[in-house]
Amino acid sequence: MMAESAAGSKRIVQGGIIHGGDLDAARAAFPAAPEPWVDLSTGINPWPFPLPAMPAEAWTRLPGRVAETALREAATAFYGAPSPDGVAAAGGSQALIQILPRLRSPGTVAVLGPTYAEHAAGWASAGHRVTEVVSLEECDADVVVVVNPNNPDGRIVPPETLLALAERQAARGGWLVVDEAFAEVAPECSVAPEAGRTGLVILRSFGKFFGLAGVRLGFLLGEPALVRDMRAAVGPWAVSGPALAVATAALSDAAWIAATRHRLAEAAARFDACLAGAGLRVAGGTSLFRLIDDPQAAGLYNELGRAGVLVRRFDYRQDWLRFGLPADKAAEDRVTVACETFKNR
Repeated sequence: MMAESAAGSKRIVQGGIIHGGDLDAARAAFPAAPEPWVDLSTGINPWPFPLPAMPAEAWTRLPGRVAETALREAATAFYGAPSPDGVAAAGGSQALIQILPRLRSPGTVAVLGPTYAEHAAGWASAGHRVTEVVSLEECDADVVVVVNPNNPDGRIVPPETLLALAERQAARGGWLVVDEAFAEVAPECSVAPEAGRTGLVILRSFGKFFGLAGVRLGFLLGEPALVRDMRAAVGPWAVSGPALAVATAALSDAAWIAATRHRLAEAAARFDACLAGAGLRVAGGTSLFRLIDDPQAAGLYNELGRAGVLVRRFDYRQDWLRFGLPADKAAEDRVTVACETFKNR
């Protein structure tokens, strides 16, 4: 929930947060929908990294320091970060989003929105006063949070703008937190090569681009002192043995990464054409998700639900729907037929 402030921005008040991926709720809402459902509500790559063979001890032994170091080295190379000493791993970027606010005394936080709601919720729950702003010019806070590329509209803040803001934040003893959960498909926007700068904190998510959300893995890139604090906060064995093995292999597979970026870009362009042919306007997104802006979005959501297609809706924008990429032509056809049926009704 949000309340208007005197300046016209939005002060965050804690409340329920809607997420994608809840097929149980979708089945309850649309019990006659055909199975299997086409779940496009999460923005996760539908063509995941192929799971490598892994030793049995990845499952039977506690994760070791050598495997954890190998993961941080692979992440450092993939993200272009300066040093593994500036990389902390945890069981998902969501865990980092919830822990990070507790590593700083309560103060003021500005979140560039609308965006992923868990950032505001995490800082508010740790006692910070959180405001949602629509422009970085409005930011006057101890901590500024920017999702780049943004979820759900794909907005990109140029790296030079972010680095200048990080410098201003550092001068006041503050932080700029940049969530780059979808930056794998737009590496040119990443500030990860500047990790280690005073006041700059970067979050990365493994599961979205690599299509392995169930691995539950995320990274914080930052100053070594903050990274040490985060490692202490997440505790020992923060990443499972199988996750260490899978992610180290995936982050090191340059050929798969390059091919997947190309595949996702082509698929997003093809899906845009399908959506446009069905009478919908693509208002933004990344090559992992597309955002639709339509005054009849609520009705379209229900039509898709009856067809067994789950997309992401937003309580703060009733005219928006976010679509992940369909995995195959059958899924794509189910989406477009439902959209065409609704538009032609």
